[in-house]
Amino acid sequence: MGGNQSLPKITAQDRAVLDLKLQRDKLRQYQKKIQVVLDREHAIAKAHLAVGEKERAAIALRRRKYQQSLLMKTDGQLENLEQLVSTIEFSLVEVSVLHGLKQGNEVLKEIHKEMNVESVEKLLAETQEAREYQREIGEILSNTLTLDEEDAVQAELRQLQAEQLELGSTHLHIVEMPTAPTSEPVIKAPTEEPLVQSNTTEARVLVAA
Repeated sequence: MGGNQSLPKITAQDRAVLDLKLQRDKLRQYQKKIQVVLDREHAIAKAHLAVGEKERAAIALRRRKYQQSLLMKTDGQLENLEQLVSTIEFSLVEVSVLHGLKQGNEVLKEIHKEMNVESVEKLLAETQEAREYQREIGEILSNTLTLDEEDAVQAELRQLQAEQLELGSTHLHIVEMPTAPTSEPVIKAPTEEPLVQSNTTEARVLVAA
């Protein structure tokens, strides 16, 4: 799946910038090597002077001076390469911006074609005609109705509004549930009155017998 994906296209400008950056990197590496040689020649000159070999120390310093001249030349070449890379990259950015502006202008032209003066005037005219038609219908209806009919219309309108309000309040009505008792129920002890009455009745029966 991944092999089928299209890779970004590398242009000639991209290759040119890449080549310049590679040359720049090579010059930097060469400068590092020269700096190593400079440090070594300096150490050699000091070593010769330490043992009294002045002529050999001078030769080492001459070689060091030559390497310094090479280093200065590479500094100039490196500066030119960096300026050239920066100029090319900035030019590519300008080309990209110009391309974007060109596309934007084309889009604006298409929008202007769709929204020309005639289309806008036609749209405004149609909107104005619709408003006039709505106003005429309202005037005709208001003129054909009597005062009593108009009052009836307003009363019906108020009734519909009241029904809507009542319907809304019904939907929002909350049913209140009875509250749970907070104390334990009291169980009353059974009275002994029925037993007393039963004993009295039996006594009356015995007396009568």
